[in-house]
Amino acid sequence: MIRVQHDDFDVAAETRRLVGENTSIGGVVTFVGLVREGEGEGDQRISAMTLEHHPSMTEKMLRRIEAEAHQRWPLDASLIVHRVGRMVPGDRIVLVITASAHRQAAFKACEFLIDWLKTKAPFWKLEEGVTDASQEGKWVESRESDTEAAARWSRG
Repeated sequence: MIRVQHDDFDVAAETRRLVGENTSIGGVVTFVGLVREGEGEGDQRISAMTLEHHPSMTEKMLRRIEAEAHQRWPLDASLIVHRVGRMVPGDRIVLVITASAHRQAAFKACEFLIDWLKTKAPFWKLEEGVTDASQEGKWVESRESDTEAAARWSRG
């Protein structure tokens, strides 16, 4: 299940909703990504960031990424919630939950989803700096470290 939204999310409520009464699930892995103050290029302090997307294009890619995780690992359930809009340090950006009968599949699938969200999902990030509020902000390119992390999933 995927959702792209402006509003914040409740991690516990989302987990309860995803798992429900499924007693075959033995492991649930949850990842929450936050806006961090040092998020900016070169770890410069930022005051806010804005995530933009093209709804149909983004949702289509998120569905593809999620489907691939289900093909690779025996998942009972998964959830990706990604926020868009303006956020400040400390705000939640993304929630990924994977659930499986065995913890190893849930851990690997969650890590895969995060790595591929960072490199394949079409979101555009604009950062506003703390030091110069008069600037309009800076559009951020993907990081080489994210690309390297995702590349390991292509190696078979």
